[in-house]
Amino acid sequence: MPSTAPRQIRTLLAALCLLWSASIVAQEPTTGTPSKTRWRAEVGLGGEYDTNVSVDEVDLSSGQSDYAAIIDLELGVKRTLSERTEASLNYNASQSSYQEFSAVDRLTHILGADINTDLGKSNASLSAYYIDSRLDGDAFLKYTRISPSLSGFLSRRWFARGAYVYSEREIDNRSSRDAETQTGEADIYFFHRGLRSYFNLGYRYRDEDAVADELDFDAHSLKLRYIRRLDLWDRKVKLEAALRYEVRNYSSDEPTINEPRKDDRMRVKFDLELPMTQKLNWQWYLSYGDYISNLPRADFTQTIFGTRLQYSW
Repeated sequence: MPSTAPRQIRTLLAALCLLWSASIVAQEPTTGTPSKTRWRAEVGLGGEYDTNVSVDEVDLSSGQSDYAAIIDLELGVKRTLSERTEASLNYNASQSSYQEFSAVDRLTHILGADINTDLGKSNASLSAYYIDSRLDGDAFLKYTRISPSLSGFLSRRWFARGAYVYSEREIDNRSSRDAETQTGEADIYFFHRGLRSYFNLGYRYRDEDAVADELDFDAHSLKLRYIRRLDLWDRKVKLEAALRYEVRNYSSDEPTINEPRKDDRMRVKFDLELPMTQKLNWQWYLSYGDYISNLPRADFTQTIFGTRLQYSW
């Protein structure tokens, strides 16, 4: 089990070294293709209303509502290594500040790297991410994620993707919740009208091994998404509707209820993105979560409504 932050950092560094080695091997100097580097940045400012302020990682829900101000910044660089291979590096910082529940104000830093190679009829990818999240200025969560994936078109309208994900999680002052997770993912896409209208159906199997036996679980989850782009007021509006359902089965008795915990989690989300200018987008989102559990503190509902202005360059 992961017990210290250095182990997570070593895991991430090993993954980044693998990405770097793969990028060197992937370069094809004989093609004469010049390297191309592209930078991007994005800043967002918004707010949301949460009917049940919660910290999912520790099964904490207040049962109270609150407003939060949200600001985030993202920086990225993408480099073309050859005719078929490109690598990217991304950094994201996000701050959520609540009006009443300042104890769950969260600052999150995310560092990620990806390398993608076109294999002809398919695309291979390897990604590594490290997340550091703080609550009210104090250390809270460290999370490392490494994932190889393979994707490609099955026909003109059908696209498939499969991935394996390995992750390590460490929660400050709650070492019993530290965990290693292995996940298998499969997604299929149907492009009804290209990128203007398409469906995504996905399945995920997750096996989590925590320090505390009562927190070990396996989970099956399904997701269904529909994305539609349409012209409205001379602007290209993006609409998305998503449904996610997950069943978690815990392997050992939970001491507070003297039986294994069982969760059914359902979440519905709607997103609207309206371009204001070529670089400025106005986003709206609404989500509803129904979390059913035989563990009382993990049994609750939550509705979140928010809006955000996003500027990209």
